[in-house]
Amino acid sequence: MLSRSAERLYWLARYIERTENIARLVSVHMNLLMDLPIGVEMGWQQLIHINAADQEFYEKYKSANERNVTRFLLSDESYMGSLFSSLSAARENIRTSRDLLPDEAWEQVNEMYLFVKNHVDSIHNRSNRAALLKEILKGCQRFTGLLSGYMSHNNPYRFIRLGKNIERADMTSRILDLASLLLSESRSDDMRQYDTILWVNILKSLNAQLMYRQHVRSSVNGDDVLNFLLLNTNLPRSVGCCVADIAESINELPNNDGLPGELVKLNAYVQAINTEGTTQAQLRAILDDLQNKLGELHGKISDNWFLYIADQSSSQVQTSEVA
Repeated sequence: MLSRSAERLYWLARYIERTENIARLVSVHMNLLMDLPIGVEMGWQQLIHINAADQEFYEKYKSANERNVTRFLLSDESYMGSLFSSLSAARENIRTSRDLLPDEAWEQVNEMYLFVKNHVDSIHNRSNRAALLKEILKGCQRFTGLLSGYMSHNNPYRFIRLGKNIERADMTSRILDLASLLLSESRSDDMRQYDTILWVNILKSLNAQLMYRQHVRSSVNGDDVLNFLLLNTNLPRSVGCCVADIAESINELPNNDGLPGELVKLNAYVQAINTEGTTQAQLRAILDDLQNKLGELHGKISDNWFLYIADQSSSQVQTSEVA
């Protein structure tokens, strides 16, 4: 397996996961704002902050209203983190990797891409937007199921699993950054009245509400939600479970020089996180550090398996074999 093929599969998984996460965030946020009264400070700008795209957004738009934010996050082709850009990148990666994947996987991604391309002009209408997001969520889940059920769980599948879990852990940490607003001492009395609704919304953003009630067996509160989404090793979208899955994938891949040890350290770091009674500033520091560590891990994975050497005299690319 060539390193360039491994890299394409890794990024295919990341882009599909990113597509699903953006669809899930916008969909859940639309429903949340319907439950909150006017004046509660939980507007659309929070989605821009979650994706660390404040600067890029405000270079294009003056205000973070529903129309501008949804256009930016869903259809803006110049923003690489938008749903359409992520889906386009996923389509290109799978198009050049079709010999490694079931035909149905390519058909699923291509159908999602064409669906969004044909309906992107309708997203300003809320009901049309909800229908589009619902279809994309179902499509991403079908894609994941296709690979799990149809594809041999060998090295190509392990790189897909690796990319999916790194992207998922990163997005979970970003969604939890939204939770820091619920810990602010300066938040209004109106905001405090709706704390439970907002914590439930965070669980819904990760499709974790039912599992929280089954495992935690208590009313929804901040400390329990944070611990569940950071430390639980059984919930697929928790950071702890993603790190465990990353470690398993890396341990099964060849030429993983030094990376298993890095995952042992990262897992120990995650499991040592203590959010009980944490302040807004402390939680943001924890999450920033976690995101930095995930970024460093991505860099080490790239250095280990994906780097290539360009022969400038012939303009050809030499690729090493991963397995």
